[in-house]
Amino acid sequence: MPGLRPTTRAVVGSVVRSLAERVARVAAIGPADRAARSYGRFGTGSIVAWPTGAGFGERWIWLGSDTLIAAHVTLSAGMGPGQQMVTDPVVRIGDRCLIGRGTAIVGHFSIDIGDDVYMGMNVYITDQNHGYENLDQPIGTQTPNDDAVSIGPGSWIGSGAVILPGARIGSHVVVGANSVVRGEVPDNTVVVGSPARVVRRHDGSAWVRDAPDQPGPG
Repeated sequence: MPGLRPTTRAVVGSVVRSLAERVARVAAIGPADRAARSYGRFGTGSIVAWPTGAGFGERWIWLGSDTLIAAHVTLSAGMGPGQQMVTDPVVRIGDRCLIGRGTAIVGHFSIDIGDDVYMGMNVYITDQNHGYENLDQPIGTQTPNDDAVSIGPGSWIGSGAVILPGARIGSHVVVGANSVVRGEVPDNTVVVGSPARVVRRHDGSAWVRDAPDQPGPG
């Protein structure tokens, strides 16, 4: 801080950091807080950390029990506040999940995340893409297409991964960092790349590498 002696700055900085940590703990949303009532369901032991990301449509978002939503996570259902949805829930996150800092989960139709799913930071998940068929109309203004997304229980989604509309990820799946996933991903596999491809799978007795020409999901 300009104008402060180093010792004074150190003391002030320590106080500010301590205060910020306390504010974050108090501002986090738990099941007993009024803010939790806006969610369709908010499970026992779950926490939405502060500061939250931009989000709306909590009425159509269900959180399981003992789930941690880290700071700066965007959770939303629909295109904006007050929109009426056609499915309920639009976004469902299971029990004992960990949603990493900076992640965005943007649902319009159906995003279903199973129990015990862990995510790294800055993951992006959506069930909607813009249409692009009309060459005389800007893509951003064309009618979007919805396609349900599901992530099976016990899976790990690496930092920076993108889960596209229509992705159906099985149980106990590893999605490598920065991978882009679409289509079907079988149970008990490891997928990496853009588009993501299966590189390892469990054959019932051990993990084995896939052949280089083995087709990937989607």
